[in-house]
Amino acid sequence: MKLVIIRYNAGNIQSVLYALERIGIEALVTDEEDLIKSADKVIFPGVGEASTAMNYLKHRGLDKLINSLTQPVLGICLGMQLMCAYSEENNTKCLGIFDEQVKKFNPDLQIQQHLKVPQIGWNSIYDLKTQLFSGLKENSYCYFVHGYYAAKGEHTIATTNYVLPYSAALHKNNFYGVQFHPEKSAAIGEQILKNFINL
Repeated sequence: MKLVIIRYNAGNIQSVLYALERIGIEALVTDEEDLIKSADKVIFPGVGEASTAMNYLKHRGLDKLINSLTQPVLGICLGMQLMCAYSEENNTKCLGIFDEQVKKFNPDLQIQQHLKVPQIGWNSIYDLKTQLFSGLKENSYCYFVHGYYAAKGEHTIATTNYVLPYSAALHKNNFYGVQFHPEKSAAIGEQILKNFINL
């Protein structure tokens, strides 16, 4: 099984590699088209700012490449947000794999609920759908770090609630995305990574 992690200028790649090592999986980190296309599974991670990341992807032709992939692809955090249609973060047109919009948390609601943004820490996920969450219980806890969120929509396969309910995970065809960090989510995250590898 050949697993590739897409290299671009938005990194939490090292922690993803460590998490995969813990479950006995080796991965290749690359931005080379042939290597990405020939992989059995692809992970598209990300920590950073949407417009900068999209500009880099376009410059390297990775935007068209990601859209063309037919094997299972997992976007993590910013990776998932970039797979959506649009992000309010610097008015960014994204890859458009998912129809959902990425929005900034409403500051009025945030203040009313005495919540800090970005959300940093553990939160539960529920309404779990698809094999990505096989073996997981409703309201399992995962680790989140983000100031923008993907609105709920037809591709939502898990929900979480912080300021308001939003997409904790998305799925369309061979594309999956998670807003949380499975690589930092202990045993739950490891199970999700194993489930992705076994798709």
